[in-house]
Amino acid sequence: MIIQRKKYLDMLISGEGNNLVKIVTGVRRSGKSFLLFKLFHNYLVEKGVDENHLIELSLDDLRNKKLRNPEALLEYIDTHLQNDKKTTYIILDEVQLVQDFVEVLLSLLHTPFVDVYVSGSNSKFLSKDVVTEFRGRGDEIRVLPLSFSEFYTAVGGDKTEAWMEYYTYGGLPQILEFDSEKKKSDYLKNLYELTYMKDVQERNHLRNAEGLFKVVQMLASSIGSPTNPKRMSDTFKSVEKKVVTDKTILNYIECLKDAFLIEEALRYDVKGRKYIGTETKYYFEDVGLRNAILNFRQQEEPHIMESIIYNELKYRGFNVDVGFVESWTTNSSGKLRLGLEVDFVVNKGAERIYIQSAFKLPTEEKKEQEERPLLNIHDNFKKIIITGDNIKRKTDEKGILTIGLLDFLLDENCI
Repeated sequence: MIIQRKKYLDMLISGEGNNLVKIVTGVRRSGKSFLLFKLFHNYLVEKGVDENHLIELSLDDLRNKKLRNPEALLEYIDTHLQNDKKTTYIILDEVQLVQDFVEVLLSLLHTPFVDVYVSGSNSKFLSKDVVTEFRGRGDEIRVLPLSFSEFYTAVGGDKTEAWMEYYTYGGLPQILEFDSEKKKSDYLKNLYELTYMKDVQERNHLRNAEGLFKVVQMLASSIGSPTNPKRMSDTFKSVEKKVVTDKTILNYIECLKDAFLIEEALRYDVKGRKYIGTETKYYFEDVGLRNAILNFRQQEEPHIMESIIYNELKYRGFNVDVGFVESWTTNSSGKLRLGLEVDFVVNKGAERIYIQSAFKLPTEEKKEQEERPLLNIHDNFKKIIITGDNIKRKTDEKGILTIGLLDFLLDENCI
């Protein structure tokens, strides 16, 4: 099954000839190699690029192991370049496996008539040191697992059934190739244990495998809930009867972020216009992996819905934070300070949107509860409630748009 990842393909196409290294990143098995070696390759051939002007290498292939040496790789590329002043497209998959790969890429940028595209599965690949060495000459294209709209385009049929499948098994493209629930769950569990976790351990030289697995389970169990390493360390002491320091837990979290397994949403004080560093929320890049980590036992649709909305907003190119709004009320004791949460404060350039995720809005009281944080924000940016209820979108007299979940996920321009 071929899924046209049009958003990402268009990003690659728009970067042609811009004298930057196009860097395709994302979690393993999200479709980076397919994007480069199938979709982008086909685009280049269809527009008339000769095969001898394409140098394509998968550096995680054992047969190319010798090319992980920087001198050997540059020599291989130099011997395959054509001397006809036509552009040669160099496509390197899993380039972080090459020693001193930054120097290799900078060398390629000095080579005339080449356009360079690379992929990597580790965000250290884009650490501050690498960005500094690139001196602004890298252009990142972050590939996520299939969005629900991409997933639905592939599977079709009843939207509700497609949603149930998606929030259970997620959007890693390979999932679409399996025809039974057992095959899907086995694939995700094996991928998590034998590929992702092994990779994180080996890459970061982590010795306490049990502690790492427990941290991942804690994060999976509490998606959408504010936490921090100190609180998680206290949980280890009280529940697991083990000492794992908050510093160690923070290191584990950074390793998981580097592998693109989790994302961190910071808390933002909307009125104070500053970040609050006490607690953050963590969301998994793919909810299918999250569910597999918990052996598909915690299927709380409200939390999974919130996680999928977060990933959808990232897919649409927004920066996403968790909002904090200070409010005051009075009771018999006098003035009382309240802290209200806005699920998502969403930014793209000068655009800002405030979003609440509400699985159900069965009563007026519940609706007012979801509206309260939004109504305590006194600016004119959009305010939206996304509900799991199947409703027609509507904007009320308070200026708040309410939209159904599937409507939101299938219409990228709805907000």
